[in-house]
Amino acid sequence: MDTTPGHRPARELRALLRADLVAAMKARRPEAVSALRTALAAIDNAEAVTAPAGTGAAGSEHVAGASTGVGSTEAPRRVLSAEELHGLLHAQVAERRAEAGRYTDHGRHDAAERLRAEADVLAGYLTDGTGGTV
Repeated sequence: MDTTPGHRPARELRALLRADLVAAMKARRPEAVSALRTALAAIDNAEAVTAPAGTGAAGSEHVAGASTGVGSTEAPRRVLSAEELHGLLHAQVAERRAEAGRYTDHGRHDAAERLRAEADVLAGYLTDGTGGTV
């Protein structure tokens, strides 16, 4: 188990994000829903592995190189460490804050505030129990 000081274990943090997404949807908090959905999608993308090259022996007659049969589309996913997960969330927060600055420069204050609110939601997952940033 990855338990770097100040970091929640990756599995625990992911479960918390999913639970908070459901709660945000029920509470009708669009900024939180948007931020959490995007963060979870980024985590899923980071865990994806490249598809193994097909052997071509058993395949579909309709799609070249496609495999068929039970389990042919299953592949183990990468397991992210707590550092990788926190780095990904840091990048999400930084990206939203940078874009908010650009929106402000172009007079789109409403969109900038929305992005700042999303960044604040995600930044809450990057703090330790004392309120300091991890």
